[in-house]
Amino acid sequence: MDETHLTQLGREVRGFDNPQDAVLERVPNPQADVLYLARFTAPEFTSLCPVTGQPDFAHLVIDYAPGDWLIESKSLKLYLGAFRSHGAFHEDCTVAIGRRIVETAAPRWLRIGGYWFPRGGIPIDVFWQTGPAPEGLWIPDQGVASYRGRG
Repeated sequence: MDETHLTQLGREVRGFDNPQDAVLERVPNPQADVLYLARFTAPEFTSLCPVTGQPDFAHLVIDYAPGDWLIESKSLKLYLGAFRSHGAFHEDCTVAIGRRIVETAAPRWLRIGGYWFPRGGIPIDVFWQTGPAPEGLWIPDQGVASYRGRG
């Protein structure tokens, strides 16, 4: 995707019914010569259970070290929103989001943490990264406490 063809930023966009149709866009990184970490946090992510159709909720934390491209945040918001009517297991949603960002922006490094709220009494946390973090990259804790229930 060429940065001159942004289709959503500054425009009214209806949204997408599924993540496959969502357009994830990128923009040039003006600091491409610097190793740094950018973080997106989506504390109210939702998708659907592929078996029951019931909603699933997660707190997503996406950390990436940009290369030549940045993920355009409005397109990311619309992409993540497209999961609201999409049925997939927690593991599939989390890893698919990470892989789509890598496919779009080719970051130096990426990790995603999907902290899923319990269903059936079991929280499922899903983590994926592209490989070892680049040497010298400061990577703060994702800041999401392990699920503790009422205790």
